[in-house]
Amino acid sequence: MGGAVVDEGPTGVKAPDGGWGWAVLFGCFVITGFSYAFPKAVSVFFKELIQEFGIGYSDTAWISSILLAMLYGTGPLCSVCVNRFGCRPVMLVGGLFASLGMVAASFCRSIIQVYLTTGVITGLGLALNFQPSLIMLNRYFSKRRPMANGLAAAGSPVFLCALSPLGQLLQDRYGWRGGFLILGGLLLNCCVCAALMRPLVAMAQPGSGPPRSSRRLLDLSVFRDRGFVLYTVAASVMVLGLFIPPVFVVSYAKDLGVPDTKAAFLLTILGFIDIFARPAAGFVAGLRKVRPYSVYLFSFSMFFNGLADLAGSTAGDYGGLVVFCIFFGISYGMVGALQFEVLMAIVGTHKFSSAIGLVLLMEAVAVLIGPPSGGKLLDATHVYMYVFILAGAEVLTSSLILLLGNFFCIRKKPKEPQPEVVAAEEEKLHKPPADSGVDLREVEHFLKAEPEKNGEVVHTPETSV
Repeated sequence: MGGAVVDEGPTGVKAPDGGWGWAVLFGCFVITGFSYAFPKAVSVFFKELIQEFGIGYSDTAWISSILLAMLYGTGPLCSVCVNRFGCRPVMLVGGLFASLGMVAASFCRSIIQVYLTTGVITGLGLALNFQPSLIMLNRYFSKRRPMANGLAAAGSPVFLCALSPLGQLLQDRYGWRGGFLILGGLLLNCCVCAALMRPLVAMAQPGSGPPRSSRRLLDLSVFRDRGFVLYTVAASVMVLGLFIPPVFVVSYAKDLGVPDTKAAFLLTILGFIDIFARPAAGFVAGLRKVRPYSVYLFSFSMFFNGLADLAGSTAGDYGGLVVFCIFFGISYGMVGALQFEVLMAIVGTHKFSSAIGLVLLMEAVAVLIGPPSGGKLLDATHVYMYVFILAGAEVLTSSLILLLGNFFCIRKKPKEPQPEVVAAEEEKLHKPPADSGVDLREVEHFLKAEPEKNGEVVHTPETSV
């Protein structure tokens, strides 16, 4: 596939908003589930890794942090690969990388080797799947895009509900090495999802030449958009604290004396609430009266998430952690459903493939700092309350940045024409002119009445021989 077809999609092609798009949505659902749930699900192996390698909490937190950093930090690389080779080939290679990393990790003899295999290789593989799947979803849905984003984002909690207890079960039965090996086999399903990403093809117009290839592999002009810059800053601050509670909540419960299986069930509760929160948030964001204000809805979801973190810092028993997971699941689901929908609304369809890569790169630095900083704070204080307060303060700050910045600094931009409108206009231009409705009898009378004026030779008795 050439770069033109996969860079921005065929020009003027109307998004199907259904049809094969539902298969693409299913593939995106699975990919999103693996990409976001996997860094949290591997946290159930942390206790055994600490005993195996004689390390601390902050050292094991680097596994999840590197996974997320690769998922975010390789965004520009993914954009270039997609614009050059297409979504489907990139995702197939990514599925192989994700599986290979976990299989190799099962043979590691040091924590550094685990960082390189589980963190770098598997993280790169998930990144090569995650970003192209979102690009394809954006091309297949327009009017139903908020709902499609919400349903695809629901893959994260669904897989978290499944992978967290599955990981605990695999650890109890086969140890962390056997668990990593089996999880590596599961990640091969990413290749199946890649096969579903069928590119949209424009219908050939009569007399039109071949489509031009786009040579711009990474569009940096998005940084001229103040809305994009503001979104990037707010999202980067948010990511500092967003992933800290899910990474540490299981260890928090175990530290309170909760049995391992019961502690791992907290992630299942969080994920179960998240399953319903994401589609619901996507549905609300898609309402005609709400969609223009999706940025403010996103800001509210971040504020709600920060408050949940602060409330969770006061939990002193298993019941308190269950309540925290319920409210955190609601707010986390809202954030997950809205974050990329808001980005699409800010930059538009044609710049999204480059914009998402650049946003993920900026967030990668925050991902590298977030969970390890929480681990360092925990190693220094041995108090989980401070870790949750830190996370809540960071997420609350990000919500205020987006809310105040959007309210005071961003002017309302003219609405970008939708692809279906562009297609309709082009069809109207190529359409032959409609019949004017002139009576044929009037034309015949006109030609007979004044033949000289219409270029005919008049034959009269005086001029005829």
